Amino acid sequence: MIKKYLIVNKKILPDVYEKVIEARNMINENRVKGISEAVKKVGISRSTYYKYKDFVFAPSEDSVGRMAIFGIMLSHKRGVLSAVLNSISDHNANILTINQNIPVNGQANVTLSLDISGIDTSLEEMIDFLKSIDGVLSVKLISIE
Repeated sequence: MIKKYLIVNKKILPDVYEKVIEARNMINENRVKGISEAVKKVGISRSTYYKYKDFVFAPSEDSVGRMAIFGIMLSHKRGVLSAVLNSISDHNANILTINQNIPVNGQANVTLSLDISGIDTSLEEMIDFLKSIDGVLSVKLISIE
């Protein structure tokens, strides 16, 4: 069954999908009286809502988007890995595993798996912040589940 699904960045999708999710959330949270009011507020038609409502979902803590794997190249300098780990903790991600290779030519490859269910920012923002740490040479998102 999982083969029927894709993980897609919403930046490449039409806005209508996000609006369907928003309308459904408004209905489920009783912020509107019904479907007509919800679709009017988000700017889609009732037929669009009915067409996609059973097929478009946002990730939640109980589903997709709980774990991410990063590949990070670090300079072999004291405190760099510590700064990375502290930054991840500051963003409310939980570190599950750390694998670090022996430094070669002054660089060490680190692979981190993170529980990102409590993250307080986007992954892109966290990656950009990690890249800004002195001694971090590169950060790559390897996988997200």
